[in-house]
Order: sequence, then structure tokens, then C-alpha cells
Amino acid sequence: MVIPGPTGAMERAELRIANRLAELERVRLWIEEFAAAHALPMPVLTSLLVSFDEVLTNVISYAYADGGDHEILLRIALRDGAVAAEVEDDGAPYDPLGAPPPDLRGGIGERSPGGLGIHFVRTLNDEVAYERRGNRNRLSFSKRVSAAP
Repeated sequence: MVIPGPTGAMERAELRIANRLAELERVRLWIEEFAAAHALPMPVLTSLLVSFDEVLTNVISYAYADGGDHEILLRIALRDGAVAAEVEDDGAPYDPLGAPPPDLRGGIGERSPGGLGIHFVRTLNDEVAYERRGNRNRLSFSKRVSAAP
């Protein structure tokens, strides 16, 4: 769902997806539409694309032990000179921010797998937060577009 702002552009947008990797293409198009509507700079668009892809790939791949159908809620909003994003799911409780940082020493073939996705999310964004509310995980991240007025 897209909610128009006073100028007719999307000030915030929501998208509900199924817990299937095939939905990632629809997410990419949704992000690109939002970015185009607000002329977001390429570093902000890149941050959104990589962050949503990393978070959603992990949620879809690991959060649902039951193998059933689930809905994941995505949000993007312009707020105080930043783009704020959120992924909300009803998967198993998991705080990715509690994971230790990855060991980046050595070549890629020498490193243990895992941990790079949340590292990218942390590195590409100005703020990242997690909360468990009821039976839902909420991971939020934001990237400054410009200095707040």
C-alpha cells in the first residue's frame, strides 16, 4: 500500500509479501518505485536494496520451521531527512544484532560462513534496531538522505 504525501509523492509505503524468495523481485521493484518518486540518491537506493535483500533472504530462509505460508510486512518512510525502513515478521524470535561481528580476516575461502548480511546492513545504514513485540520480530534501519533541517 502506498500512502501519498501532500505533494502526491509517496511519503511512506507498505508492502506485504509471502515468505518466498520469489517475492524478492517484487520487493526490488517496490523499492525502486519509492526511490524514483523521491529522487533518492544512488547510495540510499543501494542501501535499501541490499538491506532489504539481506534481511528478507535470512527471514525467509531461516525464520519459519513449520514450512507454512507466512506474511512479512515491509515499510519505508521519509522522516527527518532520512529514509526509515522496517521488516516485520512472525518467525522465530531472533535478534540479528546480538550476533557477533563476522571475522573478516583472511580470504573468503578461509572464513566461516554467515554473519556478512547483518554486517552489510549495519555498515550501509546510519541506524539499525531490533525489537520483539508480541509474536513479531521488527528489524528497522535508516539512512540519512540529507541533513535534517
